[in-house]
Amino acid sequence: MTVDPATLAPARFVQSDDPAIIAFARKAAEGGTDPRDTAIRVYYAVRDQVLYDPYVRFNAPESYSAKDVLAKGSGFCIPKAALLAACLRAVGIPARLGFADVRNHLATPKLLEVNGGDVLCWHSFAEVWLDGRWVKATPAFNLKLCEKFGVHPLEWDGKTDSVFHEFDAHDRRHMEYVHQRGSFTDVPFEEITATYAAMSPRLMMDDPWGRGADFAAEAKPEA
Repeated sequence: MTVDPATLAPARFVQSDDPAIIAFARKAAEGGTDPRDTAIRVYYAVRDQVLYDPYVRFNAPESYSAKDVLAKGSGFCIPKAALLAACLRAVGIPARLGFADVRNHLATPKLLEVNGGDVLCWHSFAEVWLDGRWVKATPAFNLKLCEKFGVHPLEWDGKTDSVFHEFDAHDRRHMEYVHQRGSFTDVPFEEITATYAAMSPRLMMDDPWGRGADFAAEAKPEA
């Protein structure tokens, strides 16, 4: 099986040719002994050095961009997955984006209110081509946030899929995958925002979060 050349090429939101992304990827990949080891090092760099924060402008293209999330140092699951894919492409490892709708049992009250419920559409993860097959890697939640939420951090060995746990560290319901949306070589921005406009219209407001909103501060502390 051959992979789509687009999984190694720059794209609108997966800017693997951006100098800052190339530098970040090369630094993260230092010491990698083979493609899997290199991919694992890049995964952990993206997971923990770019903080998870869904309080963004969902109607703004830059909120979905690998380049922009790296420059900002925080963002939600889609640009973090795009950044992981971009970094892997920058070091010669094919990568693409996977999407699914998830039921999030441990979101903040504000996130649930603005989203219009606990099903979050178009959750994203990366899919990485290693040893002749696609392996899922989810870099969304950084370690410190997981500790605060009481959620198991997602580890990744480059062999098995890294997807959200059904239960958290305290056996509370955490994340449930309810609908798979498929794999893409770039962020399908127009399709995603059309879904949000129909299913979660408040997400399409310029500022649905309110002045001073802070996702990390509102995250539920570990029980």
